[in-house]
Amino acid sequence: MEKNEIIERLAKIEAELKRRKNADLLSAYNSGKKIHKKQMAFHKCKKRNRWVFGGNRSGKTECGAVECLWILRGVHPYRKARQNVFGWAVSLSQQVQRDVAQAKILKYLPKSWIADIVMISGKKDSPESGVIDLIKIKNVLGGISTLGFKSCDQGREKFQGSSLDFVWFDEEPPREIYEECLLRVMDRRGDIFGTMTPLKGRTFIYDEIYLNRKNNPEVWCEFMAWEDNPYLSKKEIKYLENCLDGSVLDSRKFGKFSQGSGLVYPEFDESVHVIEPFAVPHEWQDVISIDPGLNNPLSAHWYCVDWDGNIYVVAEHFAAGKDVDFHAAAIRSISSKLGWKTDGKGRVSALIDSAAGQRTLACQKSVAELFSERGILVNAKVNKDVFAGISRVKSFLKRNNGEGNLYIFSNCTNMIAEFKGYFWADGDSPVKRDDHCMDELRYFVMTRPQPPEKENTSPVLTDKMKRIRRLKRRTN
Repeated sequence: MEKNEIIERLAKIEAELKRRKNADLLSAYNSGKKIHKKQMAFHKCKKRNRWVFGGNRSGKTECGAVECLWILRGVHPYRKARQNVFGWAVSLSQQVQRDVAQAKILKYLPKSWIADIVMISGKKDSPESGVIDLIKIKNVLGGISTLGFKSCDQGREKFQGSSLDFVWFDEEPPREIYEECLLRVMDRRGDIFGTMTPLKGRTFIYDEIYLNRKNNPEVWCEFMAWEDNPYLSKKEIKYLENCLDGSVLDSRKFGKFSQGSGLVYPEFDESVHVIEPFAVPHEWQDVISIDPGLNNPLSAHWYCVDWDGNIYVVAEHFAAGKDVDFHAAAIRSISSKLGWKTDGKGRVSALIDSAAGQRTLACQKSVAELFSERGILVNAKVNKDVFAGISRVKSFLKRNNGEGNLYIFSNCTNMIAEFKGYFWADGDSPVKRDDHCMDELRYFVMTRPQPPEKENTSPVLTDKMKRIRRLKRRTN
């Protein structure tokens, strides 16, 4: 057999193995060379009330989703298999459900295992874009298991009446919902398990689970840090450490209980990051980024990048209670005043929230399609990873040498205001209020490479670039 033929066959075999692994990620979970020992300790634990207190990206949510599916499918390697299992995945809100718990479940759930999906919003042939009510899953022993999705903002009444085999809390719930769920698993001797970053301080979970003041023999907990995740490189850990403020590092790195949360971007300094407008070279123009809203505000900003990789936010459109026609006209008008680049047919390009690509029963066309028809060519394939996006924005706000790589024109008043009032909420996400500019800023920043380190930059070159920028601002 010829050498080239051997290489070709090996490549085909490797591609097929990769395809099979991706087709059944549940079977591939923790089965390779890298084993997440803390995840496996959680799965092996036989206690009925077990919790993982983990930092962001420690792997805590991953093991919660896998635990659900192992039980539902009847393939749990450390527990007795059951048929017709009924469980809940509980999130803080429907939006967090869609972006976190639901996304993790769908990641490990091949379509061939799904018997049916009932949606709250969106279409069941693309459930990742909507909000799921429940999923019917085929059990390997026969029968159908059910996973219902709940959100804490529904209130305690929505958690009454059911008899369950398990409840998974993705982040810490209010006490009354936790207690209600304890009653739901009582008659089936079911399980409660939770995966959370403890950002609320020393709450009832701290007392009842971590300290176990009642000496409940069924309670178990484990802390999961970045270093415990074998898939998180040391370089990435160092990068995240440099991006986070010391006041929240213990919770977000080690999963330790904190005394509360603060500003998402304490690095933001108006005296540094807010500058007066100047005539930006045409070559710096990059793209517009949009967080859509009709009743809620629509936020759009125009982003430029200079030859050093510095980002400039040079204009904004921000309005609520308006339709697509109004917003599209405003975006075209601002683009015209800026002399913004077009595709040759007068159309401008923009990033937009991926939810804008979803069609609904109320409208035959998606928001993305409506904008495109009005000369705004939107790209809805944006990276919406909140924590990664926030970390990337932090890296542009402040480098190790104290310099920034992100500058906002003073006329972008709504973005400046949001920077100053953007706070962490419960769990892994910021408060979902007055965050439209912050969302579309993340969409844009996630398209950029990490800003270059400047510690080793020649002092002469650094001084030269500062003088050039100063001169440009004076002459314009």
